[in-house]
Amino acid sequence: MRSDRHDNVVNGPREHAVRPTPSRWPRKWRPPLIAPLAAGLAAGLLLTAPGPAAADSPGAPKRTGTVSVSDARFQVLSPTLIRTEYAGDGRFEDRSTFNAIGRGSFTPPPYTSSVRDGVLTIATSAVTLRYRVGSGPFTADNLTVGLKAGQQPVVAAPWQYRVCAPGALCEAEDQRYDGPGLAADHGGFTGKGFLAGFEVDNNSLSTDVRTTSAGTYDFAVRYANSAGGDGRHETRTLSLSVDGGADRTFSLPETKDWNTWGVARLPLSLGAGPHTVTLHRTAADSGSVNVDSVALLGSGAAYPSRADSALPGCRFGTSCEAEDALLSGSAGVATDHKGHAGYGFTAELNQGAGLTDRIAGVPADGTYLLHVRYANGTGGDGLHQARTVRVTTQGGTDATLSLPPTDNWDSWATASLPVQLKSGTDSVTLGCPDATSCHVNVDSLALADRQAPAPAPHLPLGGYRRSLDGLNGDSEPVPWTTPGLLHRDGWYLLDDTASAVHDPATRKTSTRPTHGGQPYQDGYLFGYGHDYQRGLSDLATLTGPPQLLPRWAYGVWYSEYIDRTASDYQNTVLPAFRAAGVPLDVLVTDTDFKAPNTWSGWTFDPAKFPDPKGFFDWSSGQGLHNTLNVHPSILGDDPQFAKAQATAKGKLRKGGCGSAGGADCYTFDFGDPDQLAAYLDLHRPMDRAGNDFWWLDWCCDTSRSSRAGVTPDAWINQQYADLTAETSERGFVLSRAYGSLQAGGYSGGVGLPTGPWADKRSTLHFTGDTTSNWGTLRAEVGYTPGESAATGMAAVSHDIGGHNDGYGIPGAETYTSGGQTHRTTKLPDDLYARWVQFGTFQPVDRLHSNHSDRLPWQYGPEAKASAEKFLRLREALVPYTYTLAQQAAATGVPIVRPLYLQYPEEEGAYSKAGTEYLYGPDMLVAPVTTPGTSTTTSVWFPPGQWTDYFTGRTYTAPAGGASHDVTTTLDTMPVFVRAGSVVTTRAENVTSDAQHPLDKVAVTVTEGASGSFSLYEDDGVSPVSKRAATTRLRYTEHHGTHLLTIGPAKGSFKGQVSRRAWTVSFRGVEAKPDRVTLSGTSTAATAWQWNADTHTVSVTLPARSVRTATTVMYR
Repeated sequence: MRSDRHDNVVNGPREHAVRPTPSRWPRKWRPPLIAPLAAGLAAGLLLTAPGPAAADSPGAPKRTGTVSVSDARFQVLSPTLIRTEYAGDGRFEDRSTFNAIGRGSFTPPPYTSSVRDGVLTIATSAVTLRYRVGSGPFTADNLTVGLKAGQQPVVAAPWQYRVCAPGALCEAEDQRYDGPGLAADHGGFTGKGFLAGFEVDNNSLSTDVRTTSAGTYDFAVRYANSAGGDGRHETRTLSLSVDGGADRTFSLPETKDWNTWGVARLPLSLGAGPHTVTLHRTAADSGSVNVDSVALLGSGAAYPSRADSALPGCRFGTSCEAEDALLSGSAGVATDHKGHAGYGFTAELNQGAGLTDRIAGVPADGTYLLHVRYANGTGGDGLHQARTVRVTTQGGTDATLSLPPTDNWDSWATASLPVQLKSGTDSVTLGCPDATSCHVNVDSLALADRQAPAPAPHLPLGGYRRSLDGLNGDSEPVPWTTPGLLHRDGWYLLDDTASAVHDPATRKTSTRPTHGGQPYQDGYLFGYGHDYQRGLSDLATLTGPPQLLPRWAYGVWYSEYIDRTASDYQNTVLPAFRAAGVPLDVLVTDTDFKAPNTWSGWTFDPAKFPDPKGFFDWSSGQGLHNTLNVHPSILGDDPQFAKAQATAKGKLRKGGCGSAGGADCYTFDFGDPDQLAAYLDLHRPMDRAGNDFWWLDWCCDTSRSSRAGVTPDAWINQQYADLTAETSERGFVLSRAYGSLQAGGYSGGVGLPTGPWADKRSTLHFTGDTTSNWGTLRAEVGYTPGESAATGMAAVSHDIGGHNDGYGIPGAETYTSGGQTHRTTKLPDDLYARWVQFGTFQPVDRLHSNHSDRLPWQYGPEAKASAEKFLRLREALVPYTYTLAQQAAATGVPIVRPLYLQYPEEEGAYSKAGTEYLYGPDMLVAPVTTPGTSTTTSVWFPPGQWTDYFTGRTYTAPAGGASHDVTTTLDTMPVFVRAGSVVTTRAENVTSDAQHPLDKVAVTVTEGASGSFSLYEDDGVSPVSKRAATTRLRYTEHHGTHLLTIGPAKGSFKGQVSRRAWTVSFRGVEAKPDRVTLSGTSTAATAWQWNADTHTVSVTLPARSVRTATTVMYR
């Protein structure tokens, strides 16, 4: 048989269209797919790209790394990143989007492309992508990617595109949507949940359908419509359009309550072929409904049942999520246990329940292995024992799979069973025929060759949510997070289809053009394998790097929700910091400074801040920077209201502020240019008075963003960053991120289709109001590195000490509220000390509370001494932390990082991700999260040598790592530095960063290996740090000689010191040295010190020019 073939080997990137010769398949795909595609990838087949490309010749067109076939376009951006774009009408998008602002910054790598037997193959050095040419939109059936995650070959089917076939039930959350959030807090829904709200103009739900013949159809919607936030219980409306045409009103009568679901329908006249049906809210609609599912039906046909659900299918050789299968009986989707892949898992598998999935791409009739990932803890029947499920396939299997017990419901195992499958497409069903069967949770399933390893599950690493608001760690599990970029099987699809077109220069956005009912997809396929840092680097290039905050932001912050005044700060708070020798860089003033309303006001209360400019001038003179807390609402009697409403052209909407604002309260639509201008104008008088930046507390007021194609938090946070940049250095905002108040509410655990990708460019992520207890501290330890790994966000800020009181212990201060005098609360001394320790090694160290003591001198002697020590240490670490922050902005690798970023092949790096992390590449931090003034913490050490930062004790871990028990009192914590590390800090205590040039630096070198560090410096405030300096410090060991070389500073900037004194400490030194030299000259014994208790040699160098290289050596 002749092999239809067209090869195009690309010795370096260039744009080309691959024109395949006629194949055995027509242009529009129909099953079955070529089986060898999956079989070859399952066997680990990878094509190797050629060597580096030669440079373009002068005048040659720019190489773009683009491959076009039919209605599909692929852009090879890096060895580990390929853009996949499908346009049924052939209209591709070359402009930037709000997420993908850096596509043009890539230099495409060498790759190969070819078409054989109708299959396009694109191979880089890291990934192999295959697509059935002419088969239509990307699906699990026609596009796969192969890569390696560590040593394991991985095959993935990243696109789960679904066409809503006539007569099928199509889950709303599986369609394209913009604005509503996925929720599951009411009963009676099918699938994972429902789309909640449609509360904002331009909220939309789009469904792709395909009809085989022209005619009249019913577009039906299953929905709930009870009393809304406006208090009305009435018929609501949305608008419906087909293929971007004229809107028609879609009426949704009221239902009994939010747990009762009705069906509404509208007749449509459709031609044969593909169409896009969009349900959306316009200014004329009332919205405020929940949508569970949709269906395209014949006129008058009954609404389909769950048994008629549309399925994406499971690709042979890949791991597929059980929650995406067809569920029956009592089976449903849950998320309340840890360690699962995907969105959740299938639970409630009791008698009569089951799940069925369609298997595509089976190579041939034969016997294969079914792999089921499951958890089997103690069941509702009180039994913890082996369970069974019945397995059937269309290929003839009818067998029983035994599922041994797992340790608990958070522990997952994989069981396998030989099954018979027929070639092409088959199905597999897991059933529960009797009362003793099942009682397990199923996470994923896979079908593969009997000789192949079980396909790796798509396990997320870390995750994100809008905030941790409401978290009470002592009584609740760690909150559910949305998976982000990093997954253990080494790939991720960033689906950018929903993102608006964006011009980074003008900051203008516009909706993407429609495609006349033809399908459109735009996504970026990451194939980083276990090179997670490469994945984060690609993400930073594509979506923009994390913001480098001003240098002072990495110092010490003081914040408290209490009625502070200018006098309090000037006469009580700052003098107490100064008297205790504790540094302070940022003052945060919470909401009570405002008038006429402390929540919604926009003017300083003259009784509290009689001279705002004078206060800010004083503050600046003390080396402090300020932020003010604001809520996005305004009262009708506010002095600024008339002007704001006029600027908004009368469009400010009344209501939605809750009890704090009262009935005469108005909110803003950030997506409307007039209302946005009115809102930002309210801030400018306070900016001109001297405020440095803003804390947007969008917790409660129903302001919103109707800007389509942009995550609302990301949109308003960017506006704040641009506002701050007008007057005050680098623009950023302290704010929640990744969602909106309307989509998921206060805390927002479920992400939006527009994603979390833009927030890191503008936002210091405020994680919200938590309960102060040990459990919350414990949850925060793993949350910061997990969020950073999932989104690339480098700046995460928890309330250090928590927000809401969890103990009722009387504090040191009194305050007046509601005409009555109250006393503040406080934390237990040990919890306070440990939380301050934790904050020392976080991206931002922001003390905060709700009328609860957070200052060291408000606690007992041990806790006070500990907190003061660690706040001074935090300030001393600013040079090191700021360098890590700049590295994050340059590489995308965050400041606080999970262990698996550095040690991806070590199992301990994954299992300990919730209890310890790395601060930069070289500092291992394991915060204490249990009560007691002396506690023992089990610390897992990655392979190598690690030295206790405080005691000098050294731990050595073999290959595979090792755990040791580490005991600490309140004056220390488990922090360890890797052998060969070089850590730079201030050499003396200072009151703030802004007023103290870095003319004295301490260098701590940990012996045991060679290493280096480049100290980064700039003026700390300029919007773009084009002028900066780096000083490279390199440590080497050779035959008993230990040498630190401090290179000359390279580069310059305004305010750079010309001379610097260095203090060098070598840690982990086993014995007193015989000799110490400075730049080759021996020093007197009095010029250096040896500490036998901490195994440290310390050398103080006289001040010298920063342009002069210096060496320190000991033997």
